[in-house]
Amino acid sequence: MSGPNGDPHVLGGGTGHEGDDDGDDTFEEEEYAAINSMLDQINSCLDHLEEKNDHLHGCLKELLECSRQTRLEFQQQSKQLNAGADVQGSQPPA
Repeated sequence: MSGPNGDPHVLGGGTGHEGDDDGDDTFEEEEYAAINSMLDQINSCLDHLEEKNDHLHGCLKELLECSRQTRLEFQQQSKQLNAGADVQGSQPPA
C-alpha cells in the first residue's frame, strides 16, 4: 500500500544497506512481511469484490427472468384482447 504521498509504506525504514549483515537480514524479513501483509489485504479485497460481483450477477439474473415472465404475460394478454376484438368485430350489430 502507499503512504500519504504515494510512496510505498515499508516497515523498517532505510534502504536495507545500512548496518551489518544481520541488520540486512532483519530488514529483508520485515520487508517481506510487509509485502505479504499488503498482498493479504489485496487478496481479501479481491475476495470481497468477487462476492459482491456474484451477488449482483444473481440479482441481475433474477431481474432478467422476472422481466421475461412479465413480457410473456403481457404478450398473452395482448393476444387475448386482440382475439376478443376480432370476434366482436366479425359479428353483425344487433
